[in-house]
Amino acid sequence: MTAHQPITRPVFPPETLATMAALYPLQAGLLHHHLPDHPLLSIEALAQLGEGLPASEVEFNPGNVPIGIRPEDIPANGLSIGETIRTIDSNGSWAVLKNIENVPAYRTLLMDLLGELRSVVEPQTGAMLTPQGFVFISSPGSITPFHFDPEHNILLQLRGTKVMNVWPSGDERFAHRREHERYHTGGHRNLPWDETYRENAQQVPLGPGDAVLMPVMAPHFVTNGDAPSISLSITWRSEWSYRESEAHAANAALRRIGLDPAMPPRWPSHARVKTVAWRIARKLRLVE
Repeated sequence: MTAHQPITRPVFPPETLATMAALYPLQAGLLHHHLPDHPLLSIEALAQLGEGLPASEVEFNPGNVPIGIRPEDIPANGLSIGETIRTIDSNGSWAVLKNIENVPAYRTLLMDLLGELRSVVEPQTGAMLTPQGFVFISSPGSITPFHFDPEHNILLQLRGTKVMNVWPSGDERFAHRREHERYHTGGHRNLPWDETYRENAQQVPLGPGDAVLMPVMAPHFVTNGDAPSISLSITWRSEWSYRESEAHAANAALRRIGLDPAMPPRWPSHARVKTVAWRIARKLRLVE
């Protein structure tokens, strides 16, 4: 595995940190970065990384799937992860390498990048918890289906172009509270899709040097441009994001006993009573 190459100048310029401070944590938006070509992020290094990761940390499939495909309907592409990455320019696939922070060189890179954001993040949402990194490798024209994620996230575009299509977090027109409850009790991240959603999308075009700030649980899908793409996603959790997750899990428990709880408020401090009750119930094994 290629060793970590020290980064000699800030990756996130002052104007990016200022923009992020205005958006974080609730709004998606375009940012910029100066992450140089890095040996850990070359096609061959990523192929070797994928071959060394556990199967649970690797996901890859054909890239020409519908926006709203169900997880159980996603086909295999007939290749190994190494083959998928090495031939990404021509095989019509999409791949993600998950939890790259478990490999020491990649963890150093991730922590270097997150360290540059601490002065913006911590005054808003407190300590940066559970740092994780993901790398997306996509063929020309591929699609990442409509879904949401539980982390605070900045996706750095390194090679190729793509368009991030984003909808507001917590808006039940695009992800009903039951979809949140399903996800936070072990369900898949993919969401039901309706073509009428398109008119409300925030579109964020990305090329090399661009990045996008993605709020916790913001529904989105990604369309790749006409060249192979590599993107690095740097993520973290917060006490805020964990409270939101626990509030939805508590709602799921209430729904199972016949109640119809309301969507938790977007700012999770307002859900504190519910999340504390959920933690106590789990500790006492009153819920699973």
